[in-house]
Amino acid sequence: MADSPSNSKEKSTRVYHPYQDLNVPIQKLYNLPTAPEHLFPEEAARTHRSWGDNLQYYTGTGYLSGAIIGAARGTVQGLREAESGDSLKIRLNRVLNSGGHAGRKLGNSLGVLGLIFAGLESGMIHARGTDDFLNSAVAGLGTGALYRAAAGPRSAAIAGAIGGIAAAAAVGGKQALKRYVPI
Repeated sequence: MADSPSNSKEKSTRVYHPYQDLNVPIQKLYNLPTAPEHLFPEEAARTHRSWGDNLQYYTGTGYLSGAIIGAARGTVQGLREAESGDSLKIRLNRVLNSGGHAGRKLGNSLGVLGLIFAGLESGMIHARGTDDFLNSAVAGLGTGALYRAAAGPRSAAIAGAIGGIAAAAAVGGKQALKRYVPI
């Protein structure tokens, strides 16, 4: 009976009772909306992120994840390269330098990949007028090809194929998670 149209107003709000865990006679309840609230009505009408939002999201996520992964990998490498005769200060310095160098290098690389991908995906959305699976796949293909273009056409083609497949897999995985994993 909860799925009937007459109860649709009940679905749009949830009851907030701040004193529910306390044994007090206060019964003041608040109805809170379940949908996101927007300051301006234009924000509610948006169906996807803007190009600037995409640019920030992909570049920042790429840089941060690359920096964390690179720093962890560099730290492990620094620990392996530490020599038994080194003092604690020298070992620590070696580990920190190795972790910082690898973190910066991988973070910058993944940040640039995110920047290129965001630009290409936003350009595809604008050119085609729709936001779908194909835009991300083509943006991934173009990102890989542009990133490895200086290494030659064969390397660019392989990187483009890998980028297109990775972007398509990421979008497909996201859609599968939305559909099959209840949140």
